[in-house]
Amino acid sequence: MRHLIFYRQFSTAWLTYLLFFALASQAQVQPLDSLQPVNKKRLTGLVIGSGVAYTGTMIGLSQVWYSDYSKESFHFFNDANEWKQVDKVGQFYTAFQLSYIGSEALQWTHLPKKKSDKIGALAGFIAMSGIEVLDGFSAGYGASATDLIANATGSAFYLGQSLLWNEVRIYPKFSFHKTGYPALASDDLLGSTTAEQLIKDYNGQTYWLSADLDKFMRFPKWINIAIGYGAEDMVHAQDSQNQEAGYDPYRQFYLSVDVDLTAVRTRSKFVKGLLFFANMIKLPGPTLSFSKKGAQAYLLYF
Repeated sequence: MRHLIFYRQFSTAWLTYLLFFALASQAQVQPLDSLQPVNKKRLTGLVIGSGVAYTGTMIGLSQVWYSDYSKESFHFFNDANEWKQVDKVGQFYTAFQLSYIGSEALQWTHLPKKKSDKIGALAGFIAMSGIEVLDGFSAGYGASATDLIANATGSAFYLGQSLLWNEVRIYPKFSFHKTGYPALASDDLLGSTTAEQLIKDYNGQTYWLSADLDKFMRFPKWINIAIGYGAEDMVHAQDSQNQEAGYDPYRQFYLSVDVDLTAVRTRSKFVKGLLFFANMIKLPGPTLSFSKKGAQAYLLYF
């Protein structure tokens, strides 16, 4: 059940990414003069456009996902122990990215950076957490306190870096590789197509923190060092369910080399925007993995 909730939140987040794409690409091209007056026309268009898009998305989701369940009083559902918390790390990642995009879009309107950062972080948290309200009133679902914590932590991770360094130096990133587990799961729980598996198969997902070391010390500008987290051997949400089915779910940790795409210099606004979004993905690189099954080296891991 909670697996589907994250699926909906992930889909909602990517719709928001598409909405902000052009705006974020503009903001990434050149630093904005903090003395410039706020462009009220841009700000009004951004607020109305994002508000209408988000409201429409939420209404559509409420019709599609909740129509089969009755309404009841607001309640919580405890999913803290599911999927080795890979889904929670995914919530953290998405809340961070939405906060980052929101701030860049607001700076495009010439709103001062510090104010944009604060509003962007709040907007990222609200965008990710609004669906918890719908879940909380549905008999078939339930709001998740750990989802809310993960959302808040992701937004705070963006805002904290902005307040401390006035820039992002540690980037949450995502990578995915196909696994054989979806074929073992029932009811397409882990997805039947590659697109579905990208979102639903937690065995193939890895989440990273990629550190831009040249902003801390003398280090090659293009090269980052990333630490990653994932899990494997899961066809059910709970460990007990997997163990009863003969699986042995376990966590995996990674150390890898990454590429900093924000270091690419270009005058093209479109290319700059593409690089901004592409930098959310961890590119394949030499990697060491560590788990209870030992250490393993990969020439290229994705």
